[in-house]
Amino acid sequence: MNYTLREIELSDIETVNSWRSDPELIGHLLAPFRYISAETDRRWYDDYMADRASAVRCAIVAENGKLVGLVSLVGIDCLSRSAELSIMIGRSEDRLHGAGSFAVNEMLRHAFENLNLRRVELQVLEDNLCAQHVYEKAGFKLEGLRREAVYKNGRYLNCKLYAVLRRDWAECAA
Repeated sequence: MNYTLREIELSDIETVNSWRSDPELIGHLLAPFRYISAETDRRWYDDYMADRASAVRCAIVAENGKLVGLVSLVGIDCLSRSAELSIMIGRSEDRLHGAGSFAVNEMLRHAFENLNLRRVELQVLEDNLCAQHVYEKAGFKLEGLRREAVYKNGRYLNCKLYAVLRRDWAECAA
């Protein structure tokens, strides 16, 4: 399947809110599960639109027009030329079809070629092996481990720190 990225739109918020209310999905991510109202997500979107200089938030869209996920660069630091990447593929049936790999690679291309960043970093739960494979394939290198850094479902989980430098990405993209 082919995918594209586009900036998130207000019309995406209802779908995003349904994903953020899915405990199974949130179980794979760093964020704790919370009940998030549609109004809270609307304010989240408004905050993003008011401060687009420090973040890029894109919808991952399948060729049939279906919204399948989000990928973001946040905390863009123009002095250090760095940012943090995050990604979420909404529904389990949309995972493992290449959307995540496409989105990570396309967002890195945007980060390095258009935004002139030098470094993109991320954090991932230690047991999220599928995500780690995607990141390593895109050129991310393991930089460390945050032991018992995230509390989820009654236990503390380790979190891996990854980063990719422009030169690492260029080698993988070549």
